Amino acid sequence: MHIILNGENTTITNNSTVQDLLNQFNLDLKKVAVEINKNLIQHCNFATTTIHNGDCIEIVHFIGGG
Repeated sequence: MHIILNGENTTITNNSTVQDLLNQFNLDLKKVAVEINKNLIQHCNFATTTIHNGDCIEIVHFIGGG
């Protein structure tokens, strides 16, 4: 399945959820914000939100510092 991830064409497995995608890239589920087709996905919905062919996904990873 083909998606656009942070502006780049990417291929992922079919029937993937947001949580599956984040795990694939070893991202901490608590430290990211995810938007699919300009809709912000709540953390509590990561495991149940299915990604579809052609979706445009933006992932922002929060980094602390001082």
